[in-house]
This record gives sequence, C-alpha cells and structure tokens, in this order.
Amino acid sequence: MATSVILITGAFGALGQAVARHLAAQGHQLGLLDAAPAVPPALAAEFAAHLQLPALDLSQPAATQQAVAAAQARFGRVDGLVNIAGGFRWETLEAGSAATWQAMFTINLLTAVNTCQAVLPAMLAQGSGRIVNIGAGAAAKAGAGMGAYAASKSGVQRLTEALAEETKLRGITVNAILPSIIDTPANRRDMPDADFSRWVTPEALAEVVGFLLSDGARAITGAGIPVTGRV
Repeated sequence: MATSVILITGAFGALGQAVARHLAAQGHQLGLLDAAPAVPPALAAEFAAHLQLPALDLSQPAATQQAVAAAQARFGRVDGLVNIAGGFRWETLEAGSAATWQAMFTINLLTAVNTCQAVLPAMLAQGSGRIVNIGAGAAAKAGAGMGAYAASKSGVQRLTEALAEETKLRGITVNAILPSIIDTPANRRDMPDADFSRWVTPEALAEVVGFLLSDGARAITGAGIPVTGRV
C-alpha cells in the first residue's frame, strides 16, 4: 500500500505508539484514536501533523462512527484500520464475576466490531482496505485465571475470519496478529522476575502490522499470525 490513511485504536499505549511511529516513518497519514481523556503532551507534539482523537468510547457505535467520519473529513478516505484498543484482567472463575467477562468482551471485542463496521462503508466504496486486529496467542488455550481474556480474544479471531470471508472478493483484507507477552513497562512491573529478552517488543509487532497493511500482504486474509518472540 502506498502512502495511505491509517486509523489506529489504542494509539496512546505502548504498542499503539510503536505502530504509529513505524507507520508515520513510512509516510502514512494517521488517525490516532484512544480512550485516554487527553493526548499526552509529548505525543501531541510528535504527531502534530496527524489527527488525534482522545476521550473516545469505542464501545459506543455512534462515537466510533463519528471518529471515522472525522478522519474522512480530514483526509478524504480511510485505507487501513489497526485495532489495538484492549485490556487484560486475570481472574479465576471461582473468585470472579460475570462483570469481568462483560468488561473483557466490551474492551477487546466490541470495540473492534464497532470500528470495523464504521470503516467498512468507505473501504467498500473505494474497493480497497486493510484491517489488522490485535488478538492474543493465549486465545488458543486459556490458562487458569485467563478465561475471560482468552474468550474475548478468541472472539477477535472469529471476527477476523468472518469479516475476511465477507470481504475477500471486495478488495479488503482482514488479518489478526497473535502476540505472546509484549515487552511493555506495565508488563515488566507486573512480572519483575521474568526474562524480558524473551518477550516480543512493540517495535517488532509494529513491523508485522506494517507488512499486513502493505501491498506485499495483498494475498493474505483471514489469518491469525503468531508473533511470540521466544516465549
């Protein structure tokens, strides 16, 4: 894909920033979407040439559609979407609650559903588009305390597969990346005794995202691609 307009959800987080930097370096125009109430000042300066949309509740279809409309008004088109917005909660079924399952499905799956639906009209009208969802390697088999998270990320993979089938003859590709533990400051704080060198870095994931958005990946759709470092 030549210079394009790419929307990134969860853009202010560790992975979102890495993806944004990688794509900006490639010359793409970006729409940076995030639930944070304000853009961190350093990011606001770094990405001043791009569209910045904080305080977004992507679990709400109307708000999501308004964000995509703002990007279309700014750039005239939307060529790609990278769904990074999400969260994690460790909780056993015995000690937990159904509310945790609802929360994980809302932040990890419903946000992706809403953004995919919001960008589809533009992509279908222009006969081209790239969608990359961030799933999780852990979705293949849930460990103890991972049920809600793994189930929601499994839903992201099923969303990816279904949408890929719906759009495969219409110029759109839809793929998912399945990371292991990502080397972020938050994960280092939560697991201080781990061997961080084995984790996959945000920058390595950003390169895979960039490839899936490119013309070189035009023949790939409906895939779930493990990117696991050495975990």
